[in-house]
Amino acid sequence: MRSEGPIIGIDLGTTNSLVAVSDVGGPRVLPDEHGGRMVPSVVRYDAGRVVVGPRAKAELADYPWTTIASVKRLMGRSAADVRADQPYTAYRVVPGERGTARMAVPGVKGDRLISPEEVSAEILRRLKAIAEANLGVPITRAVVTVPAYFDDAQRQATRTAARLAGLEAVRLVPEPTAAALAYGLGLPKGGNGRVSHVAVYDLGGGTFDISVLRLTPGEGDEPFFFQVLAVGGDTHLGGDDMDHRITEALRGEVARWLGLPEGANELPEATGRQIAAQAEGVKIRLSDAESAAVRIEIGSRLFERVITRAEFEAWVAPLVERTIECCRRAMAGAERALADAPLDAVVLVGGATRMPLVRRRVAEFFGIEPYTALNPDEVVALGAAVQGQILSGARRDALLLDVLPLSLGIETAGGAVAKIIVRNSTVPAQATEMFSTQVDGQTSIRLTVFQGEREMAADCRKLGEFHLRGLPPMPAGVPQVEVKFLVDANGVLNVSAHERRSGRRAALQVVPNHGLTPEEVERIERESLTHAREDMARHRVVDLIANSELDLKWVGEGLARHRAALDPAYAAELDGMLADLRGFVDRARADWRSVEPESFAKAKEALDRASVRLQEVAIAASLRQPPTRGSVIGSG
Repeated sequence: MRSEGPIIGIDLGTTNSLVAVSDVGGPRVLPDEHGGRMVPSVVRYDAGRVVVGPRAKAELADYPWTTIASVKRLMGRSAADVRADQPYTAYRVVPGERGTARMAVPGVKGDRLISPEEVSAEILRRLKAIAEANLGVPITRAVVTVPAYFDDAQRQATRTAARLAGLEAVRLVPEPTAAALAYGLGLPKGGNGRVSHVAVYDLGGGTFDISVLRLTPGEGDEPFFFQVLAVGGDTHLGGDDMDHRITEALRGEVARWLGLPEGANELPEATGRQIAAQAEGVKIRLSDAESAAVRIEIGSRLFERVITRAEFEAWVAPLVERTIECCRRAMAGAERALADAPLDAVVLVGGATRMPLVRRRVAEFFGIEPYTALNPDEVVALGAAVQGQILSGARRDALLLDVLPLSLGIETAGGAVAKIIVRNSTVPAQATEMFSTQVDGQTSIRLTVFQGEREMAADCRKLGEFHLRGLPPMPAGVPQVEVKFLVDANGVLNVSAHERRSGRRAALQVVPNHGLTPEEVERIERESLTHAREDMARHRVVDLIANSELDLKWVGEGLARHRAALDPAYAAELDGMLADLRGFVDRARADWRSVEPESFAKAKEALDRASVRLQEVAIAASLRQPPTRGSVIGSG
């Protein structure tokens, strides 16, 4: 029987992403080919190629309009939802189908609309490749972490991204729950252990989560139970927002320094990009130092500024207080469970928790010094890997019980919401409620599914709707409609309805308004297969253009310099080959489909072979010339 291979753990982060595995040696983060353990969650779409990770981040300033960062904040969202982030991104977000957020990436033939799921899939493909290179086996399954407060739309979008990357997301695990799993591995097990209560404070690049968990050691060989008691958070609050506060303050100061009218904040685009690019670095440096310098070149002028930690903390204090409010609500949700056994530890997760202000406020609120022994950047991926090992059956010493972050219900008459499964219910979960009609003779009932804590539908998030049709006309109140909600272990919702008198049934796996429909997912997958050959050909042509232009430059310059020393017939042969290759490049740049890759490659190879004699002449000439002071050797 063929093994399916290990189940890897993936932390798909706003700023950085990681992949880990857990085996007999314990959980570990897998490095890339350069030894890097974190992959920046940055993707560039570049002339038929996709660049993911460190290079895309390093070159972001050079390709601002085709580089996508912090895409996690767009997952499962509408274009209207993310409008507030647009001043801080060079790439444009536009409405797609049903108002969904799409990135408009400029191309040769106009803008290409790309979904957040497709961008996240590129990051996941890179992580999958890193895992396969480290483990030497194909990888098809993963535990992928999500913020605990991700709603159904965002969870569905994450599952879709994994599918597009060729991965089955066997479980979506909330990030703080994964961190607690990694933390709990070091606690005592067996009869001598005791129940522990842990709060996990997770402040990442784009999201904030707080989870309260009960960790129960099993007797003897029984598994360790990890039970989530309450969750809270904000899916639009994180380190990115702190960067934005620095950016806003500096933009205002630079505008005044340039003498712009009061209230005007219209800086040159390049200046705005410089400010935004330096903001993250300032935030990181101020975690260790009391001050950080900023230098911004504006034409021939230089704006210099030293930002103190006190200034920065004043700018971001309201954001930190928002996280404390979330903690207060989560602790209230777990109040009954904590009545007899208070918190034992507060675990910090996420790069932003390195900030001294965050650590001070967490300690003040919980009355406990935060536990900082775990690497806040890696702990989520490590916990996901442990959960993957558990799900594969290779580990049986732990069992994870998660909860639903938000209530789920049906819209009723007058626009109210009837809650069917309430928040903090342990998943998997199911519940059934009975409904009836309000109008005589109804033959169809529309069922609209909402998620949220408010009482009115207008204040909750619509997840989807479906119809129960073909009902026999009956007086109002007579039909008996049984509505069942089923939430699986990934937090994904299935809804079914059954009218008992007529036997009519309808069902729905909720496709959120702001996610990809199954048809869209199938189309993307189908197109990836249908166009695989075409995409490979395009990739090859793009590479040939880049390499051929270097050949044209080097051979052309060498021919011009040494033509007098060459046999005229040989020089004419090189002229013809240069013209031939230049023709391929020009046609390919106008339309890559207009050239045949094999013929293009042969033209390049012919010039390479023929130019060997020219190189020999150039070397001989250089040996006869005395060295020139100050000369440099080019990298080519």
